[in-house]
Amino acid sequence: MRKGPVSIVKRILLLSAVLLAACQQSDYEYDDTPRGNLDALWTIIDQRYCFLTYKEEQLGFKWAELKTKYGARLNPDMSRAQLFEVLCQMLSELRDGHVNLSTSLDLGRNWSWKEDYPDNLDTELRQQYLGTDYHIGSGLKYTILPDNIAYVVCESFSDGIGDGNLSDMLAFLRLCNGMILDIRGNGGGELTNVEKLSRRFTNEKVLVGYRCHKTGKGHDDFSEPVPEHVTPSEGIRWQKPVVLLVNRSCYSAANTFVRNMKEMPLVTVMGDRTGGGSGMPFTSELPIGWSVRFSASPSFDARMQHIEFGIEPDVQAALSGILATTGIDSMIEEARRLLKGSLSRSSAISPPVMRAGKSPSRAGAGNTACRADRHDVPCFPGH
Repeated sequence: MRKGPVSIVKRILLLSAVLLAACQQSDYEYDDTPRGNLDALWTIIDQRYCFLTYKEEQLGFKWAELKTKYGARLNPDMSRAQLFEVLCQMLSELRDGHVNLSTSLDLGRNWSWKEDYPDNLDTELRQQYLGTDYHIGSGLKYTILPDNIAYVVCESFSDGIGDGNLSDMLAFLRLCNGMILDIRGNGGGELTNVEKLSRRFTNEKVLVGYRCHKTGKGHDDFSEPVPEHVTPSEGIRWQKPVVLLVNRSCYSAANTFVRNMKEMPLVTVMGDRTGGGSGMPFTSELPIGWSVRFSASPSFDARMQHIEFGIEPDVQAALSGILATTGIDSMIEEARRLLKGSLSRSSAISPPVMRAGKSPSRAGAGNTACRADRHDVPCFPGH
């Protein structure tokens, strides 16, 4: 039987099963004492965290030395709150938003990937651009700006995105000259939603990155990189220029979406460097009963470069505070200018878009909606 391409999500699920089995195995037992809990946490990260070598190189620490450094802060009679503080300090050295220590006291976290940088987002100002009669579908908000530019806001990938909603949205926006896709402030969510949306912006199978999984306890014990592709949707696909607006709060699944969109020919990424977060998180437990989450499976871009610390935009842009006070989002306005310039320079005619398994002659016949040079309609595969 002929097998179709394995999707990004299916590959990740296969890797997840391997990692979950690994995370359920433990060769060591530790006492429920301050020393035992620190040693357990240190060992979990040492053997299972997927970015240790990279973080040691980039941040200048040695994980082996941190065990001694933070072990010196322990004492047998310290309170749970004091122990929590020491363990969180050790984990914060990793500067990873996917690393958390979950307790009844608090949630240990490191959000420096966004807190140390400008927001470049004013949600009230963004709402003014949407207006009051915008459309909502699967968590996506969209409208048409006065200059016939589609404006789409995706605030999270946590909400389910339906293929029918995407097709309805693109059909509604079909007469627009270009699209601004605003994902500023998107902290991530489900990779299935990332894949669904990504597939609407390509007419061919595109290599977007790679993923590995841990195969042993060593810092560099990884599988061979598994390529990840985005394949075209069988629904309506967008055929016109897109500006993807991003900021430092684009993290985790949103970071993956930016990675994917960087490989699409009609997409320009504009804004600030994204927040990063390219490791798939898994959990383990300390003797005290606290849950620790950590990055266990790294992903890379199409050139096998790390994206853990974020992705640089194609065009740098920042929100002007002065213009914001006058009701102008300088990043949206810059995106509008770029789209207008792109449209005025565009003169290339692309071949018809075809569904897999159809010959060029049949796919091209009577299928003008799929021509990339037609700016009045999107692509309706199979019609």
